[in-house]
Amino acid sequence: MALELTDANFEELVEKSDKPVLVDFWAVWCGPCRMVGPIVEELSSDYDGKAVVGKVDVDNNPGVAAKFGIRNIPTILFFKNGEVVDKQVGAAPKQTFSAKLDALM
Repeated sequence: MALELTDANFEELVEKSDKPVLVDFWAVWCGPCRMVGPIVEELSSDYDGKAVVGKVDVDNNPGVAAKFGIRNIPTILFFKNGEVVDKQVGAAPKQTFSAKLDALM
């Protein structure tokens, strides 16, 4: 299951991670986010132990969303060594996210 990331734990779980990280910025009311949600959950299982996969609810965690300039959701950011190295704005097929994660391995 994807990690629930918050303003409080984001630095520890994402920016200090020694593994690649996929972060899904989403909200309950967002239709496209509901399409991406199950894909993120599948990726969490597929990459268990190889990458960190998490979700940030932008309504409950405005600090992290503001820090990364999230204006459209869903936005998926890819981190390596604590830095944003890639992103995907809007819904996309699972292969798109897998390819971006694989490139960080």
